[in-house]
Amino acid sequence: MTIKAYGAYAADKPLEPLAIERRQPGPHDVQIDILFCGVCHSDLHTVRSEWGGTLYPCVPGHEIVGRVTAVGADVAGFAVGETVGIGCLVDSCQHCPSCAEGLEQYCENGFVGTYNGPTHEAPGHTLGGYSQRIVVDDKFVLKIRHPEDQLAAVAPLLCAGITTYSPLRHWKVGPGKKVGIVGIGGLGHMGVKLAHAMGARTIAFTTSESKREDAKALGADEVIVSRNPDEMAAHEGSFDFILDTVAASHDLNAYTKLLRRDGTLVLVGVPEHPHPSPDVSALIMKRRAIAGSLIGGIAETQEMLDFCAEKGIVADIEMIPIQKIDEAYDRMQKSDVKYRFVIDNSSLVE
Repeated sequence: MTIKAYGAYAADKPLEPLAIERRQPGPHDVQIDILFCGVCHSDLHTVRSEWGGTLYPCVPGHEIVGRVTAVGADVAGFAVGETVGIGCLVDSCQHCPSCAEGLEQYCENGFVGTYNGPTHEAPGHTLGGYSQRIVVDDKFVLKIRHPEDQLAAVAPLLCAGITTYSPLRHWKVGPGKKVGIVGIGGLGHMGVKLAHAMGARTIAFTTSESKREDAKALGADEVIVSRNPDEMAAHEGSFDFILDTVAASHDLNAYTKLLRRDGTLVLVGVPEHPHPSPDVSALIMKRRAIAGSLIGGIAETQEMLDFCAEKGIVADIEMIPIQKIDEAYDRMQKSDVKYRFVIDNSSLVE
């Protein structure tokens, strides 16, 4: 079936209307009409080939909320009319140790991304959520239990939400823990909301004094302006866990020395240029760790969505029509959004 989408034919071209093909649902497929799609920094990196390896035409979008319009004969868990989500993954090998543990994001044979991933269908790679419809294997479809009026703001949970939830859960963040969130953007604002909801003492780090009140409104118990050496020094050796969401190259030593013994700094942003090499002695002397974390598996993403529905957590968003996507990318690069753009996919028919 031919549907409307928005994408780019080259790294230096703006996004434009495209006609793309979607397969007819197979026995295990769920067909979804897309209502809303969040705009992730990965979309921009990919469409502009800043990470290399982009396949064109590129249709980004992996924070998808929509409505089921058809299901395959062997699909038991979903019904027409249900509200569902699709995140960053639409397939994995399903037989490696990581997949067997429900950690499809670490699939040892490579997961298939919602866009720019390998597929047998034309054009040979997956096309994402800046489109009217998507057809996905039922193992990679998620149930959305938030109320109807929150659905647009649920979309960013499918990437920004799980990217921050997964490390907070893995490193057992909760009551009695002192937790730092570095960066108050699309990822960081979700990190603050989630850590606070998990019961941790949540401290936000920002480079700008102007974001202090914003961070408190998101749920931060305290806010540290990281450019202020006195504010940073006052917290040396006191954090159990710090989640660093900043995707630009920066000095990690400023944060490792804030960790207590056995504390962990977890990175979820991939910088364009490598971070300066950290001071190893600061790690050795207190058994501190620097680690990384990648999105989450399907089971954990469902757990995150259910947790957020129960706690009333959604992203702070600005809704845009698809026609404003290039302007949104430019604004996103300047951090001029609080805190995530979401596309109203009904604008594709305009």
